[in-house]
Order: sequence, then C-alpha cells, then structure tokens
Amino acid sequence: MASQSRRGGLSLPDRRGSSKQEPNIMDKIINSQIVSKGKQAASDTVSVAKKLLKSTGKAAWIAGTTFLILAVPLIIEMDREQQLNELELQQQSLLGAPPVGPAPPK
Repeated sequence: MASQSRRGGLSLPDRRGSSKQEPNIMDKIINSQIVSKGKQAASDTVSVAKKLLKSTGKAAWIAGTTFLILAVPLIIEMDREQQLNELELQQQSLLGAPPVGPAPPK
C-alpha cells in the first residue's frame, strides 16, 4: 500500500491545512471598486439600450401602419386624379377645343 501513494514520484504539499494566501494581482483588479462600477455602468447601458430599441420598434410599427392606412390611399387617389386630368386634356386637344389654362393678360 505504501507504493500506491507514490505513483507519480512527486508529492505536492497538502493544501487543506494551509493558511489563506495573499490575493494575486488579478484578484485585486477583479474585485476593485472601479471594475465593479464599470460592470454596473455597462449593465445600466445595456438595459437602457434594450428599452430604447423596444420603444423605437414600437414607434416604427405605429408610423408604418399609419402611413399604409392614411397616406397610401391618398397617393393612389392623387395619381388617379392626375391621370384623369391628363386624359381630359388629351381629349380636348383631339376635339380642337382651346386648351384650358390661365387667362391671357389684357
């Protein structure tokens, strides 16, 4: 049984009973007040960005649907009116009627 405990040929000191070690530089940096404030600021920034994106998306949806419901039919109707006016002008010119325009100055 004594040969089983020396398999690797190198024995490391037992850490169970050792006292606390001094924190290394990385532990000091990670646990510093500046880093914790930076993490908090980053977290706050992310939450504000999420809220902003959510509200921007809602506003874009409202603007888009409003445009489709109100502006598109108006644009279509204005186009029809323009085509009708052009057709009337074309018919008048074919029939020989004088073109309708502003009154000539006297």
